[in-house]
Amino acid sequence: QVHLVDTGGGLVQPGGSLRLSCAASGSISSINAMGWFRQAPGRARELVASISITRDGSVIYADSVKGRFTISRDSANNTVFLEMNSVKPEDTGVYYCNAVSVFANYWGQGTQVTVSS
Repeated sequence: QVHLVDTGGGLVQPGGSLRLSCAASGSISSINAMGWFRQAPGRARELVASISITRDGSVIYADSVKGRFTISRDSANNTVFLEMNSVKPEDTGVYYCNAVSVFANYWGQGTQVTVSS
């Protein structure tokens, strides 16, 4: 079992920055990848970014956030971050941390990000 706690959401103005954190605990060794998804009102949950927990640390970004968002990991503390820069109103939504293991897909409780002036 893996437990995820995602934090760092809030209200930010367009063009501003925000940093989300996701702390994982439990069966950490079973995790292959971690990432962030978001869900805007009335829309399906979508992938924002993911990072491999294997040695290569390869990353994937949604086209809509490339060049603005950066996903990174702190392996020593089992934490993944999402650095959000140059945010836009369309980045508004609930952001969920995700961890994929050989056994299951795990989710954090979600953190609200609102981009508005």
